[in-house]
Amino acid sequence: QVQVVQSGGGLVQPGGSLRLSCAASGSIFSGDSVYDMGWYRQAPGKQRELVATVTRSLNTNYADSGKGRFTISRDDAKNTMTLQMNSLQPEDTAAYYCKAEFRSQLGRHDAWGQGTQVTVSS
Repeated sequence: QVQVVQSGGGLVQPGGSLRLSCAASGSIFSGDSVYDMGWYRQAPGKQRELVATVTRSLNTNYADSGKGRFTISRDDAKNTMTLQMNSLQPEDTAAYYCKAEFRSQLGRHDAWGQGTQVTVSS
């Protein structure tokens, strides 16, 4: 089985920074590896939305909400991913979720982290 474990998050004042980390381990299929990874968030009363993604080839994509403030990165040697969030604002308050895609010739599977609360408040 695969496991995706998140860390980080917490309470920060507006304008502050936080860094979220995600570690993927295990496997679903023989010889599989982690391909695309991404961060999603869901605020109370709102739908879950994409925050940022990073592909196996290190191409990144950001939603407009975090563009210019957030940075996504990954370390394939450790199967880890990081979301650096700067200039945080109250509207960034949400539960943040890590997603990792495991892929092999046999198939593909998306695994999710447990979620981490980010609260931006003065």
